Amino acid sequence: MPLFLLLLAAITAVFALLNLGWAPDWVWIWKTAIVTGEYGHWLVLWPVGLAGLVVRQGAGGPVRLATLALCALAAAGLLRPAAQAWWLGRGLGGAAFSFARLYAGTSPGPASVRTEVFARPDGQELKLDFYRPGAAGDALPPPRPCVVVIHGGGWDGGDRTQLAGWNPRLVARGYAVAAISYRLAPRSVWPAQGEDVRAAVAWLKTNAARLGIDPARLVLLGRSAGGQLATAVGYGARDRAIRGVIALYAPHDMPFAWSVSREDDALNSIKLMRQYFGGPPDAPAQVARYESASGQLLATKDSPPTLLIHGVPDTLAWYRHSERLAARLTELGVPHTHLQLPWATHGFDFNPDGPGGQLADYAIARFLAEVTR
Repeated sequence: MPLFLLLLAAITAVFALLNLGWAPDWVWIWKTAIVTGEYGHWLVLWPVGLAGLVVRQGAGGPVRLATLALCALAAAGLLRPAAQAWWLGRGLGGAAFSFARLYAGTSPGPASVRTEVFARPDGQELKLDFYRPGAAGDALPPPRPCVVVIHGGGWDGGDRTQLAGWNPRLVARGYAVAAISYRLAPRSVWPAQGEDVRAAVAWLKTNAARLGIDPARLVLLGRSAGGQLATAVGYGARDRAIRGVIALYAPHDMPFAWSVSREDDALNSIKLMRQYFGGPPDAPAQVARYESASGQLLATKDSPPTLLIHGVPDTLAWYRHSERLAARLTELGVPHTHLQLPWATHGFDFNPDGPGGQLADYAIARFLAEVTR
């Protein structure tokens, strides 16, 4: 029995290491890291209970001490995200993080949503889900700002329902939300995806009166591949109606992204980029294609204010992507916020009430309030 408890403690400690900087480049490890990082405050009950069982057993000598040490390591690792979120939250503002919210959660309430159709440049139809603020979303008077949500998925997957639970949270604050579809690779290559985002923006402006939105107060919000689209379109469109850009764990300099991609990484990023651009940047025309998708290369001093959120141990999209864009925006004098989460991996906002989810929620809410005034 003591050896069995030691084995359980060792296994728990290994998984807790995901919150302490150990991040192998494997897909199943990445998904596990989301759980340990954003639900560690619940998982910590396991090593605590295990330690209690060991203490009750009494004798055990070195095995008992080793088990208790591993339980302590596991508990420390599982609680690290909450502790660091609390520390970072102190710098962001008093309401940025709450231990109570970790366990009690929050419910934004229902939101009215309907599917609309817009035309892409070639005349074919794409869909978007439009969330309209109702009685629960009267924090802002109509016409309301609209957040255009661009899904991730490596450019060859995903859809507009991705992380849809976040959309009612925006609605509850008085924003309309348009979660859009776009053409996917490899069937469609860049700039098709950017053209679809622009088409959605144009459709929202044309139908603003019917939708109850302000056509001059739009914000692009993208995650992962969607974040790349958000900065590429947000900076490249030179559209004053786009008041801000929000990008979570995304690449923004596509020639640089190609240079650090590998076939043997978690997502075979070389394959994804070949599909997205129709090949490598090995000829002038292809280099130009990559550059036209690079928000970092398209940014100017007049680019819209930007919020970047990225986890440092992200193994799918290197945190340096956001770091480099933030440095470029600083050079240009573009207002921006760069929030780095020391424990968080790709997709950390899966749990809106987790450590990363809470900080992202607060940062997004504050950013939207500032840029849509």
